Amino acid sequence: MKKSVPFVVLALAAALWSFGALARSGETSDKTLAPYFLVKGADDGVDRLPLKSTSARVNIAGVIADVTVTQVYRNEGTRALEAVYIFPGSTRAAVYGLKMKIGERTIEARIKERRQARRVYEQAKKAGKTASLLEQHRPNVFRMSVANILPGDTVGVELRYTELLVPTDDVYEFDYPTVVGPRYSNRPASGAPPGEAWVQNPYLHQGEKPTYTFGMAVTISAGMPIRDVACPSHRTTITYDGPDTAKVALDTGESDGGNRDFILRYRLAGGKIRTGLLLYKGEKENFFLMMMQPPRRVAPSDIPPREYIFVVDVSGSMYGFPLETAKSLLHDLIGGLRQTDRFDVLLFSGGSALFAPQSVPATAENVQRALDFLDAQNGGGGTEILPALKRALALPRPDGFSRSIVITTDGYVAVERQTFDLIRENLDQANFFPFGIGTSVNRYLIEGMARVGMGEPFVVTNGSEAQAQAQKFRAYIQSPVLSHVKVDFRGFDACDVEPETVPDVLAERPVIVFGKWKGEATGTIRLEGIAGEGTYERTLDVAAAKPASENAALRYLWARKRIALLGDYKRLEGDGAVRAEITRLGLNYNLLTAYTSFVAVDTTPRRVDPDLTTVKQALPLPKGVSDLAVGGTQISTTPEPSTWVLLIVAGLLFAVVTLRRLLG
Repeated sequence: MKKSVPFVVLALAAALWSFGALARSGETSDKTLAPYFLVKGADDGVDRLPLKSTSARVNIAGVIADVTVTQVYRNEGTRALEAVYIFPGSTRAAVYGLKMKIGERTIEARIKERRQARRVYEQAKKAGKTASLLEQHRPNVFRMSVANILPGDTVGVELRYTELLVPTDDVYEFDYPTVVGPRYSNRPASGAPPGEAWVQNPYLHQGEKPTYTFGMAVTISAGMPIRDVACPSHRTTITYDGPDTAKVALDTGESDGGNRDFILRYRLAGGKIRTGLLLYKGEKENFFLMMMQPPRRVAPSDIPPREYIFVVDVSGSMYGFPLETAKSLLHDLIGGLRQTDRFDVLLFSGGSALFAPQSVPATAENVQRALDFLDAQNGGGGTEILPALKRALALPRPDGFSRSIVITTDGYVAVERQTFDLIRENLDQANFFPFGIGTSVNRYLIEGMARVGMGEPFVVTNGSEAQAQAQKFRAYIQSPVLSHVKVDFRGFDACDVEPETVPDVLAERPVIVFGKWKGEATGTIRLEGIAGEGTYERTLDVAAAKPASENAALRYLWARKRIALLGDYKRLEGDGAVRAEITRLGLNYNLLTAYTSFVAVDTTPRRVDPDLTTVKQALPLPKGVSDLAVGGTQISTTPEPSTWVLLIVAGLLFAVVTLRRLLG
């Protein structure tokens, strides 16, 4: 009997130690900068969901889209609010205007240096004035803050942007992101910089509809006959006002469709695309845009062997539809390799796993083993993309093979610029081809990886697109449309041209060059390069294009292009010269940037009550994304409370059982 006493003592001691450790866990744990689920509590007079609707009105004239986004906030509670709403934008958007409407009053926002704009907003908020502040956290992630929305108030905020539509394979596509997916971050919240705090945002659970309505209306004035207008993402009604004008209206049953990107595609009759030269003559500066179509793709008769490293995201946000779509895509990609090719597969979430220690020949047996390796994955954990890419780059390289790294992910990470830097530093090692998988992917990451990696971005929004995108990928990587590209200006005084050098053209899309010009609009612009059939050359006559006032958006598009390139090459947060140049461009061209913001302030103080409640608008999870995208991102030096409860209960049960044995 005495030999059993130590077991009782140990069990009780373990239980008491567990209670103490549980009490201390609140002090020693450190939550990561992570999204969280909205907690619906009792009604305390605070309207937790003040955003009531968001809608867009789109006018496409030729190749330029002008978009007006309207957000309506209404306070249905009894306490004054500050509403904070995180929302996405196109990676190509040049945001150039903001208005705030309160009743019959309209207040035009002004562009200011970011910190100054924030100070103006905070002063207005403190003084009881209704104010709005639009800030950029990523080129495709914005934050709208609206202060002093009084009970019963309706405040409308209207922002405007423009973007260029560039056709690929004769198809024009307009993409309108509707929701920011939850971003994975392993940074402790206590030490995160203020600019990253937006990641900590509330979300609804999977399958829950948005709490605000969504609207969309598009007018296409192509200047040429239109055909094949389609919206694969939403139900719409399409009508025509003549052969070259189409109107697209969202179906009334799609008012809850703000949980996935709105995608509109169309072609011009005869497979034509708009090419040529657009000119705008301003008071101080003149701008041009050249769009020149390269030759059609010519398949080479002898394609050299290639090595493909497939890097596959199997994190929690990929669980379900995104991962199943990724599997379908990889089945087509890997299954379509030639036996002379080599390949490997690297799966990553919080850690990573390799199919083989180095790439293997694409034999039928190896392909099947790799597909079985992939099919065993279900999705879960964090999204550590940087370690995965470093491991892929470190794989041994076979002699005589050109390496391509293919990345499939939804892009729900907060380390975009670090990823760009890693790719840029390894351009001599591989080309990078990212596949964005999901209904609302992080296009900033997907497009940025392709841009700096000299590859091509792909976005797959549903499983039915996987096979077609795999076929496109094989065509792009095996047979470039045009290489060794040069643009030559003769008799046309062009300056500040973007991009400075044109990379190889992989997709069948126009070569785009922005710039300014001085003097008279005369001379020629010549495009040269190497195509499948030999030397390619095409010339534009500048005098044939006339400056037009309707091309005024070119000033915004040029500045946005330069800002995007500067942002790509901004190494983390330390380049003061780049920051100063982006700030200057934002202020000079009235554009939202990482360092300039729009602020609008009503001059009349309206709130006298000192209490003001700040609420973060809860976002829906993108369609097809599971709750696993939000959970499981906590760093802790002690086990979770649920784990402690199990340990305590087990210890107490063990003590009770042992004590009963002692007592007979």
